[in-house]
Amino acid sequence: MAKRERLSGNEAASIALRQINPDVFPAFPITPSTEIPEYFSKFVANGQVDTEFIPVESEHSSMSAALGAEAAGARALTATSSCGMALMWEELYVAASDRLPLMLALVNRALSGPININCDHSDSMGARDSGWIQLYAEDNQEVYDNFVMAYRIAEHKDVRLPIMVCQDGFITSHGVQNMELLEDEEVRNFVGEYQPEHYLLNPKEPMAVGPYAVSNYYMESKYGQVQAMKNAKQVAIDVMNEFAKISGRQYGLFEEYRLEDAEYAIVLIGSAAGTAKDAIDRLREEGRKVGLLKIRFFRPFPGEEIAKALSKVKVVGLMDRAESFSGNGGPLCAETMAALHRAGNTAKTVEYMYGLGGRDIKVEDFWHIFDELEEVANGKVVDGYSYIGLRK
Repeated sequence: MAKRERLSGNEAASIALRQINPDVFPAFPITPSTEIPEYFSKFVANGQVDTEFIPVESEHSSMSAALGAEAAGARALTATSSCGMALMWEELYVAASDRLPLMLALVNRALSGPININCDHSDSMGARDSGWIQLYAEDNQEVYDNFVMAYRIAEHKDVRLPIMVCQDGFITSHGVQNMELLEDEEVRNFVGEYQPEHYLLNPKEPMAVGPYAVSNYYMESKYGQVQAMKNAKQVAIDVMNEFAKISGRQYGLFEEYRLEDAEYAIVLIGSAAGTAKDAIDRLREEGRKVGLLKIRFFRPFPGEEIAKALSKVKVVGLMDRAESFSGNGGPLCAETMAALHRAGNTAKTVEYMYGLGGRDIKVEDFWHIFDELEEVANGKVVDGYSYIGLRK
């Protein structure tokens, strides 16, 4: 039976982890993810989990310890944000190339500099090519549900890749919302016990993890990661369908909101989707055919499916919360435009940058965006891409 609660995103994440009861949790604090290991350490102290909780001296050490635990056969995770993730950069690539399905609870925060503790997606988007699965949430309910599903996706025998479970710093991590929790036993049965096929502490199979790969083998290793990431798409769909049976909440690789007959649509990631939905609902009351495609999985990127979902849209607004300094928009823009081009989708696109360093985006901003999308459909030429809410 579902239990109604009012929780922050960090509380929701820590409760999901308590219900999962992982084997090893190394941690080093950094705002705004600090609360996750803080809450979880209380569960450890109170005997509610038998997780080995390890305070370490840096974020690099926390990921290193998680790697070692996962390689040894344990179910492991750590948590971080922003510069903490940057400090564990080399270990992100090691985890993916060693095919270690550990979890990173990432609370998105702008990377320095200048120093900023608020939300944007520069940390996770900077690691988009590291080989990790990346899963994003709009609200606290989705944060909790994503944590419950994450290990099932990452640990699948056809995947075995690390997974980054992302939420927007302070917006969801510290904001409190009404939500539903599953019973502890339901979560434990859904996630199951970790049963690694190959691990260092198996006396029957002496092995090495992360050996040196000469040129004759390195490329094949990367190809194996590519195939695993492709497999993750269908595995994620299967896990989400199974999760819907116990929770009543159905998820997909992305969410289509009022998109079935939309002529103008926006594509974005994370908590801003809630504001966009409000704007769309009000515009729909005026008879305007507008919609939203909210991406949940940025890796694997569901390009073919996105292009199909947008096949009847006249103009698409592509909205990034991370700058890539290419002069052509951000990473979400680049990936989506490539997917549209590959599918032969001729919809016009307009690129936007928003929310950097925690800058607010309002319902009125989305109204202006949809106004511009209609103007583009009627012949307006947009040069480059726009920063939403930029001070003049």
